[in-house]
Amino acid sequence: MGLRKASAYSRKKVVPYTRKSKQKRYSYVKVVPPSKIVKFTMGDLKGFREGKFPYQLTIVSSENIQIRHNSLEACRQYINKELDKTLLGKYLFRIFPYPHHIQRENKMLTGAGADRMQTGMQLSFGKSVGRSAILKPGSKIFFFAVGNENALRIVRNALREIKPKMPGNVKAIQETKLPDNVNMKVLPQTIEAE
Repeated sequence: MGLRKASAYSRKKVVPYTRKSKQKRYSYVKVVPPSKIVKFTMGDLKGFREGKFPYQLTIVSSENIQIRHNSLEACRQYINKELDKTLLGKYLFRIFPYPHHIQRENKMLTGAGADRMQTGMQLSFGKSVGRSAILKPGSKIFFFAVGNENALRIVRNALREIKPKMPGNVKAIQETKLPDNVNMKVLPQTIEAE
């Protein structure tokens, strides 16, 4: 059976279903699907710590939403491939949400005559089929740090391409951080002089 549509989960109000333990008797969730997200931080972390990437872009959620782990991984793969190809590793890309919530599905047969082959709503709690991250408005999803405005434009183009893979509405917050050794009193005069 294929994946259910994301709209079945993405905008539903949920109680987090996450209790898992190494000792099976304490665990509410007996079978936990593995997370599909392979990496959470990509790019040049050392260069970011040294202050080589002053242009920063953060993608935040603007509503209550669930994002499935396969959606986050699909976005991660596409964005990382595009940035690595065009910026040659001179960037930092980070995924913030971790998919803790375990999604359930009560698998039902559909089609003509299917009602004679199933039990209906009996034991309808469902089996665990995937994981998702539950986000509130203002929760960070992705973080990018790049060296110049041209690289920032490349990041925005990549984000435009992954919009169909993401549920809900998101917004981008951009900030430019200046190096610590720049004198803030002198800076406006130098900009005006140019």
